[in-house]
Amino acid sequence: MIIMSVDYGDARTGIAVCGASEMMASPVCTVFEYNFEKCVEKTAAIAKEQGAECIVVGLPLNMNGTETECAEKCRLFAEKLKDLTGIETVMWDERSTTISAHAYLNNTNTRGKKRKAVVDSVAAVIILESYLAYRKNNK
Repeated sequence: MIIMSVDYGDARTGIAVCGASEMMASPVCTVFEYNFEKCVEKTAAIAKEQGAECIVVGLPLNMNGTETECAEKCRLFAEKLKDLTGIETVMWDERSTTISAHAYLNNTNTRGKKRKAVVDSVAAVIILESYLAYRKNNK
């Protein structure tokens, strides 16, 4: 199944995808959009372009498992995305994904504008890899 993941943000939204084999997640792009509705539309277009059969949207949680202030906006994003595409959407715990993405980019010495442009798509990769591991271990 082709699965796409989304790391939604108010300014930048990271997108990643895996192929039908569900073996590896790859970054696709970062959507630079402040307007919520336009961001949903752009993300829906990418999902259709990628042939996504499932969309995983990161759910921001606090370390104690409670939802952050942004969680409701992410849920709304997922709902609107599902309405626009007709593709199943799944909410997925994204705790520490941005921190992990920054650590990865530190290891690869990615700095400055390039780092800002890719950190969200790297976070989307981490979200998708976590979801794929769950699917693999819970068949």
